[in-house]
Amino acid sequence: MKKFLQTFMFLMIASAAVAQVSISGTLVDETTGEGLIGASVTVEGTDTGASTDIDGNFRLNVEPGSYTLNFNYTGYSEMSQEVNASADTDLGAISMEFSAVGLSEVEIIADIAIDRKTPVAVSTISGADVEALSGNNEYTEILRKTPSVYVTKAGGGFGDSRINLRGFDQRNIAVMINGVPVNDMENGWVYWSNWAGLSDVTSTLQVQRGLGASKLVTPAVGGSINIITDAAAQKKSVKAAATIGNDGFQKYALVYNTGVNEKGLAVSVLASTTRGNGYIDGTAFEAYSYFASVSKQFNKDNAISFTVVGAPQWHHQRYVPGRFDGVTLRNFNDPDGTGAENPAGIKYNWLFGQLDGEEFSWRRNFYHKPKAFLNWYTTLSENVNLKTVAYLSTGNGGGTGPRGRVNDANGSRFYDSSPGFRDANGHVRFDDIVSWNQGTYDVSGFGSDTTGFHQQDADYNNGYTTTSSGDGLVRRASMNNHFWTGLRSTLTADLSSNFVLTTGVDLRYYKGEHYRRLENLLGLDAYLSRSDDNNPTNYISEVSPAEFGNYYDSSYKDSNNVLAYHNDGLVSWAGLFAQLEYSADNLSAFVSVTGSNQGFKRIDYFNYLDSDEAQSTDWQNFLGGTGKVGVNYNINEQHNIFVNGGYFSRQPIFDNVFINFRNDINEDILNQTVTAFEIGYGFRSSNFNADVNFYSTDWGNRQFDRTITNDLGQDVQYIFENVGQLHQGIELEFDYSPMQQLTFKGMASIGNWRYDENFIATGTNIDTQSPEGQLTVFSEGLPIGDAAQTTFSIGASYQPIKGLKIYADWYMADGLYALYDVQDTQFLAEGGQIAQLPSYQLVDAGISYRTKLGGANTTFRFNMNNVLDELYVSEMNTNIQDDPDTAQNEFYDNRGVFGFGRTWNAGFKVEF
Repeated sequence: MKKFLQTFMFLMIASAAVAQVSISGTLVDETTGEGLIGASVTVEGTDTGASTDIDGNFRLNVEPGSYTLNFNYTGYSEMSQEVNASADTDLGAISMEFSAVGLSEVEIIADIAIDRKTPVAVSTISGADVEALSGNNEYTEILRKTPSVYVTKAGGGFGDSRINLRGFDQRNIAVMINGVPVNDMENGWVYWSNWAGLSDVTSTLQVQRGLGASKLVTPAVGGSINIITDAAAQKKSVKAAATIGNDGFQKYALVYNTGVNEKGLAVSVLASTTRGNGYIDGTAFEAYSYFASVSKQFNKDNAISFTVVGAPQWHHQRYVPGRFDGVTLRNFNDPDGTGAENPAGIKYNWLFGQLDGEEFSWRRNFYHKPKAFLNWYTTLSENVNLKTVAYLSTGNGGGTGPRGRVNDANGSRFYDSSPGFRDANGHVRFDDIVSWNQGTYDVSGFGSDTTGFHQQDADYNNGYTTTSSGDGLVRRASMNNHFWTGLRSTLTADLSSNFVLTTGVDLRYYKGEHYRRLENLLGLDAYLSRSDDNNPTNYISEVSPAEFGNYYDSSYKDSNNVLAYHNDGLVSWAGLFAQLEYSADNLSAFVSVTGSNQGFKRIDYFNYLDSDEAQSTDWQNFLGGTGKVGVNYNINEQHNIFVNGGYFSRQPIFDNVFINFRNDINEDILNQTVTAFEIGYGFRSSNFNADVNFYSTDWGNRQFDRTITNDLGQDVQYIFENVGQLHQGIELEFDYSPMQQLTFKGMASIGNWRYDENFIATGTNIDTQSPEGQLTVFSEGLPIGDAAQTTFSIGASYQPIKGLKIYADWYMADGLYALYDVQDTQFLAEGGQIAQLPSYQLVDAGISYRTKLGGANTTFRFNMNNVLDELYVSEMNTNIQDDPDTAQNEFYDNRGVFGFGRTWNAGFKVEF
């Protein structure tokens, strides 16, 4: 690898021509001052040109003389500038204005950080780079090569990826689109398959690590991901794109922009379709996406824009939702337990098979979640403006799974995870399940001599039925429909030339409908549901297929097609925020405070009679808020330092307020606390830029309980409070351009994420309600699992001729531990250990060429990921250590998944 890099660098440097003089400068956003990455700079009438680097810097080598430079960047108006270059000439900062109506205002609403001004650790990726790197990758994978980010494809299904930031999972990362939160309001999770079309419409993607610059109360414990979508374009244009890739991947997209007419109206629309077989066996998918933005400029003081984005989809999964699902790593070689080699290898999927000759899976995710934004921008006076966004999101869909069971040949029962359901390749025998369900005698491995066939149900006209505990299997769908609306209004006042005051309101309302419905009877005549207290004997014979998100399906509302559970979760939110900013010369600072009231209510239609007042709870309200302060000082044009700190009182999530899957209220729930500190340094020059920072985040006041039976057979409950984690680390990010055609980019992050102490609780005897002893969880020093604590990346991009770009990146992950629960029994004694995954390295490479064909801007692109086909485990969901007494192996006997091997994609885009 070292010789390869040395040779690569030598050839590229040797090929560069030596110029007599240079013209340099920096293209920046006129509003934020942020450098524009990948903008085109050309010398009119010649083939000489360059692209700006990560900070918007460019350099051209020319003969002495007078020239006209043309500047072009997607989403911005084209510019030209006359230059007399008799010697090396630095043009300084060149501001470019948005060509999209209202895009700058959206960036302000979304709290986009500004380089060398906003005192936070931040990484920014342009929409052009998002488009170039996406291909058939997951959206989250674009961020893999930024500090303290760990991304995996999880089970490997379309859109099933997950992301960790500074060791915190997605529940503790604020994800926002145009400044509007998208984390689920009940459990905080983000389902990326719902946003499959984002890569087509991203204008800017920014990761703010730590508490960040957002003025809202958001779950930004690890950081925030801010996605700014395109707005209606100023100029008329048409774009068409096509991408193909491994395993049948196909994606086609079309964009049309009307441009701004004489009445100030502009419209942009996009439609795309994506489908494929999936890299993992049995993970076929089909998805569509749409985007529309309409903007109207009434006058210089008032404008509105309306944006809607959505992505209906279905995809099969290799589902690994938690610690107890999935197979051991050993099963990837021996799926049926016979010792035979598995031809699927790392692509093995234990949840799919064939049904009537078609791919069929226990796990199929289907959803449609459109989101609409209405923005109003108004200038109230010379120094005061108001920006308001109202938004609405509806969601319909869910995920399927098995329900029921079957007698095995020994008279005991086995479920969907049993090897008995699978053939020699490890595929589920769905056709045999249908045969058993329909009464076929003695299906191999499914019944004993006395019960060799599925019994008929005398209470249902001797039809074939099943229940959750009866013979036979069906595929059910766990549904999660929702209605979500909100409003955020921000008032900004320039108090003086140095002080700016920003205040606002943040209002949200959410209703989630949760239930299960019958999706496929697999040959049965009906399914008997006994879970509804209001309808305890409900034979369900009509199914609702899992196709995208069907807003017209209301079969559950009349208590017909509904089983297992049915409840509503309601969440209300009212917040206020204020921030005072100071800026003068080289110093900028801010102080911000927020406060919010979050309310929760639960309605349970299954566990309570309709006449029971307990069917609906009262609102449970929790106050929370943040306080943040930060300072940035630009020592000179090259050096700056910043420091920030904050405190976050975080309200509990819905799932922790109501316990036991009923309307039982957790009386012991408290707000969690987050205390964060960060200090950083930045360096800027014409060809080298670097940022380094240290962070410390203390996540505390979490609670959990354990119940243990004493010697008298009585239950003793231990409630642990102030459970905390300490996340500390150092992050580095840099880019270096030894010449205009060649750029190196790299990052390093070294974390130390651990439980910082043991936790002790005094027990309460549940029978006598008297104190009873103490229990200790020996957690001090245990590493936090599920994300690599150490990551490194370095890459190079080279432009040997105009329009041609070649790139390669190397990435390494280390310090990756298994996912575990600190409540596990093994940690009630000293000496508990955490399984560590092997470190791994990945190499990605690609090439692109941009030219004009028939007057149209045309781009060809080819990317390859994991070029060296590295075999690695990306995540592990159980915590088993080597044990010579039981022959357990820390690697093969844990449940987990392997990462993807070599993949590729090729794309073509044309713009008129």
